[in-house]
Amino acid sequence: MNQHTVRCAFVLLVSMFWVNLVHAQTEESSEPKSKPAFVIYPEEPSITYHSVTIRGEQIYYQATAGTLTLAKLKGEHEPTAQMFYISYRKLETPFEEGAEPNFPDPSQRPITFSFNGGPGSSSVWLHLGVFGPMRVNPADNFGNPGPPPYALVENNDSLLDQSDFVFIDPITTGYSRASKDGNEKDFHGVTGDIRSVSEFIRIYLGKENRWGSPKYIAGESYGTTRAAGLVDELQDTHGISLNGVILVSSIMNFQTARFDVGNDLPYPLFLPSFAATARFHNKLDSKYQKMDIEDFLAEVENFAMNEYTIALARGDRLHDNNRKKIAKKLAAYTGLSEEYVLQTNIRINMPRFPKELLRDERKTVGRLDSRFTSWDRDDAGDSYEFDPSYTAIQSIYTESMNSYLRQDLEYSSDMRYEILTNVWPWSFRGVGDNQYLNVAERLRRVMHQQPEMKVFVANGYYDLATPYYATQYTIDHMFLRPEVRGNIEMQYYEAGHMMYAKKEMLIKLKDDLDAYYLSR
Repeated sequence: MNQHTVRCAFVLLVSMFWVNLVHAQTEESSEPKSKPAFVIYPEEPSITYHSVTIRGEQIYYQATAGTLTLAKLKGEHEPTAQMFYISYRKLETPFEEGAEPNFPDPSQRPITFSFNGGPGSSSVWLHLGVFGPMRVNPADNFGNPGPPPYALVENNDSLLDQSDFVFIDPITTGYSRASKDGNEKDFHGVTGDIRSVSEFIRIYLGKENRWGSPKYIAGESYGTTRAAGLVDELQDTHGISLNGVILVSSIMNFQTARFDVGNDLPYPLFLPSFAATARFHNKLDSKYQKMDIEDFLAEVENFAMNEYTIALARGDRLHDNNRKKIAKKLAAYTGLSEEYVLQTNIRINMPRFPKELLRDERKTVGRLDSRFTSWDRDDAGDSYEFDPSYTAIQSIYTESMNSYLRQDLEYSSDMRYEILTNVWPWSFRGVGDNQYLNVAERLRRVMHQQPEMKVFVANGYYDLATPYYATQYTIDHMFLRPEVRGNIEMQYYEAGHMMYAKKEMLIKLKDDLDAYYLSR
């Protein structure tokens, strides 16, 4: 074969190759390309089976991740929202494929509905921090997260041995969303939020046949605001009575936590938490550093409610000598200088305190948990740049939840799981118009109506978001009758807003809640 023949054969092969390639591309382009499906909600809830060892006892349980549909109660019952939840239900025996799950007698098995606060928070914190069968795994007992990646571990201090749990994500949090026929603004407010969560509970009790079970609700932070209102809504609207309410880092009367001009109430109520924080960071005289924390705080509380409150009430009529006397005591209890305290008109507020306490060390302390510290860009600022206690928990909970949903619970959505999102403006219409929101009265009313209902309140000494003494003040002003006053149990923890972040306090909280559930 001569060179000319070889050259022609090569050209022919190349031409055929290009013709076939163009033809294939033409055929491919003539067929519509299918787009990958964007999964909002799986068609069915995901049901899986697991076991966990709690204080040496092996607990078998069913886990369900899914949504319930809320609808308008009139007309065609158009869906208004999908509320996402994760539930855990104890099994008597290990689950066997093909058999029906063997649940305990529901009349003897409590069920607890749990949620967090914000408003705008999912239920992840109580879920993966204390109640659920799996928990986040910090790098140390203090609660520091350590470097990623993060993975959950079995929760030896879970409450699943005491109660079944349903973790509810309010609308716009987690995977819960308003539908096309709904409006998220209808859920972004005190009243709409309480109504939607109470409706969820009503529907869930019917679908899961749990009307005959002992019933509890548990909330943290703004979740305690929701819980106090929910108790009343469940009772009045749905006729659902509760056996108990668990309030973790409570706020029911917002006047106790708003440093507004003319509102002097927060200053004495935050003072014990400021003092506990200063003592933790070794900023006080040795006599206070050596005192038991309970004795020290009792002294601060006595000063706050007596001398300090009277001094604040006198305003500009307070004599200069008395002003200096009060400033000296405030400085001794808070670790701040007398000069600074006088410059504040003896009114130390948030967020100034977290910035001022460790200014000489160029550090700020946390709001949710003042044990945590970090650094700002501007050491001369009036307030902190960010909350170091929130940044310590944000990623470990977010990453752990997203992995857990897909790997363990086998639930997958392409939506973002909203851990903590913006739901403002939050409506106080009808319940907080031109006044501070106070839902404590709703809790009081139901406690008088249902004198068997018991309330458990968990308080962190280093919580500068919902300080423990403000909670004590609120409860002391509910004016409960002596016959039910003993139904409120107050427990205190040497940690912050999420006291369970500290390992020793997680163990104590488990012990306290075990006794609470067993007391029913």
